[in-house]
This record gives sequence, C-alpha cells and structure tokens, in this order.
Amino acid sequence: MMLLQRNTTTFGARATRSAPKAVRSVSVRAYGPDRPLWYPGNPAPAWLDGTLAGDYGFDPLGLSSDPATLKWMVQAELQNARWAMLGAAGVLLTSIGAAVGLPFPEWYEAGAAPLPSTVHGDWSFGTLVATMFLLFHWVEQKRIGDFYKPGSQGDGSFFGITDDFKGTENGYPGGRLFDPIGFSRGGEAMYKKYKQNEIVNGRLAMVANLGFWAQYAATGKGPIQNLADHLADPYHTTFTTNGVSVPFLNN
Repeated sequence: MMLLQRNTTTFGARATRSAPKAVRSVSVRAYGPDRPLWYPGNPAPAWLDGTLAGDYGFDPLGLSSDPATLKWMVQAELQNARWAMLGAAGVLLTSIGAAVGLPFPEWYEAGAAPLPSTVHGDWSFGTLVATMFLLFHWVEQKRIGDFYKPGSQGDGSFFGITDDFKGTENGYPGGRLFDPIGFSRGGEAMYKKYKQNEIVNGRLAMVANLGFWAQYAATGKGPIQNLADHLADPYHTTFTTNGVSVPFLNN
C-alpha cells in the first residue's frame, strides 16, 4: 500500500514537473529562428523572422516582403481563418444532423432554406442583406480603425467600458468582453501558444472548406455522407471513382 502510494506520488510529481516544459517547448519551437520551416534546410526570408504566429518561413513569391503588406496580410489571414473555422463547424454540424435524421439542411442547401418567420411574416432576402450590411459595416469600421491605430476603438466609449475595448494587440480584442475566460491573461508563453494554435487550426479549416466545396462539386453530397459512403465500400468509393476528380479514370 505504501509502495503504491509512493509510486503514485512520484508519478504525480513527474507529471507536475513536466507540464511547464511542454509549454516552453511549444513556444520555443513555434517562434524564433529555430522554429520548424516548411522547407527544411532552406533559410526563411529575411522578413519572416519567426516573431509571427504560424510563421514557417513560407513566402516563395515574396508577397509579404513589404512591411505594410505583411501587416495587412497577417490580419487578412487571421480573419479568414476565423471565418473558416466557423464555416467548417457549421458544415460538419449540419451534415451530422442531416445524417442522423434531424431537420437540418446540408450546407449547400442552407441558403435556399426558408428564413425564420416573424410576426410580420417571413424575412425577405433583401431585408436580411440590409441588416447584415449595417451590422457588418459597423464592426468592420471598428476593426479597420484599430488596424491603423491599435487600441483606439475604446477611446471615448459612452458605455463606460473603455478599457475592455482596447484588447491586447491588433487582431486580438481580448478584454472581459472578447476574452471572458482569460486565455490572453495566462502568461506570455500560453498566449503565444494559443495564437499559434488558432492560426494553425484556421489554416486547416480553410483547406477543409475547399475540400467541402470540391466534394460537393464532384459528388453532390455533404462531407459526412461522403464519409459514410466511403466507409461502406472503401475500395470502390474514393476520389478516383467518382468520375470527376480524376476524369481519365472510369468508375
């Protein structure tokens, strides 16, 4: 009994000591000159020095060699990555719901689905577009203002919560309103780790959305149904047998 307790305590102590090392290793390897590169052995461009989240030295065309362009492209990628993660989650959730019999439209049918009824009848498409334009215009104006003058969008707020709108840095609103759980307040190492995780997962989501579109163009089905069809007949239901992806192969 005492031996078991001693071993358990030792294991717990080892786990406790090893946890901080894992965080440090992620931060060190994801940033700085010693980070992994997309092309091992090939030096990264001088303008990609490892200070940005998700910087693997990939810019073969030199599109971000200008500092102002690099700053803009960082924010553009971050915004598209976040939308892609939301989009991928929506595609998968609706596809799963449709597969289990819930009244969910597939993602490629959702745009044609009836809008929710109101006391004045169904919403018209024009009303929806106008509402979205007004809301998005306000948000995008705030975001572009913060891009050119970081931290400025909370100044003079009539809500009395100026500091909560300032955020941490450009592209990361933070504060109690946009970071209620406090991810950005967990220390510099963890903050960098979360930024790295976000952009890496966002890039994966952008690729996933391209895959969803290509799947529908080739098969006319959603990703979950495609997966189910493949699992039911893995040797005959692949991208080489749909007659579109590899057109010179016959089914």
